[in-house]
Amino acid sequence: MSKPADPAYHWNGADLDLDAYLARIGFDGERAPTLATLRELVRLHTTSIPFENLEPVLGRPIPLDLATLQDKLIRRRRGGYCYENVGLFAAALERLGFGVTGLSGRVTMGSGGLRPATHALLRVTTADDERVWICDVGFGSGPLEPYELVEREGEFSLGQWRFRLERRAGELDTDLWVLHQFARDGWIDRYTFTTEPQYRIDFEVGNHFVSTSPRSPFTARPFVQRFLPDVHHVLDGLKLITERPDGSSETRELEPSELPKILSEVFDIELDEADATAVSAAPWLDR
Repeated sequence: MSKPADPAYHWNGADLDLDAYLARIGFDGERAPTLATLRELVRLHTTSIPFENLEPVLGRPIPLDLATLQDKLIRRRRGGYCYENVGLFAAALERLGFGVTGLSGRVTMGSGGLRPATHALLRVTTADDERVWICDVGFGSGPLEPYELVEREGEFSLGQWRFRLERRAGELDTDLWVLHQFARDGWIDRYTFTTEPQYRIDFEVGNHFVSTSPRSPFTARPFVQRFLPDVHHVLDGLKLITERPDGSSETRELEPSELPKILSEVFDIELDEADATAVSAAPWLDR
């Protein structure tokens, strides 16, 4: 079923500077809504644009309008968290002719209870394939490819990284999907999601909580990720964690003064002098 004509149901793909976006992620393939193109776009976006929450940590808002997303993620070559990455990626997919529907997930890893549905991901269809694909370019730890929304037995690999997808009966008999991931702590359930459509206004609501609430972990400390085919770098406060597909990992404690250099050299995030000073001063340590 097609979406309504009302622009609120769409992703502003017509307003995207497609050339600039594709140059930012290094895509030079066929600009067509095919499965091959989708796979390449997911891989390049995930490995080119880091996950970061530095703006909320410094007390700044996160606007989700396309002009701001393009300025931050493309022109200034910064990163973003799920709502930012997904908003930009959805605009690109829509512009290229893919079928795009927003979805929301509840992050379950490390959870001691029920969390709000504040993870954004996408349901995508292509012109040359009848299957339904989930694209998750905003979680920070992959996957590097879209994964098919279908029940399956056992684990599957996307590149060198291992996943499992489980379908459960949720409350009120709704379908609940659970993505599991193999990482440094072994198998963990990463998040749950349903296929209830979400729109830009829904993401605005979740984004407001994530970027402003004192209950949100993203306002409390830096959380930055860079996901590559053979390594996953994580900055969690002052911990620098390096993990690999086999589950091995190393952790190093940092000094606040090291953060700008680590952000540049490991995560490809260049801060201006004022922001580098603010992050190094680590006001979030006093919260």
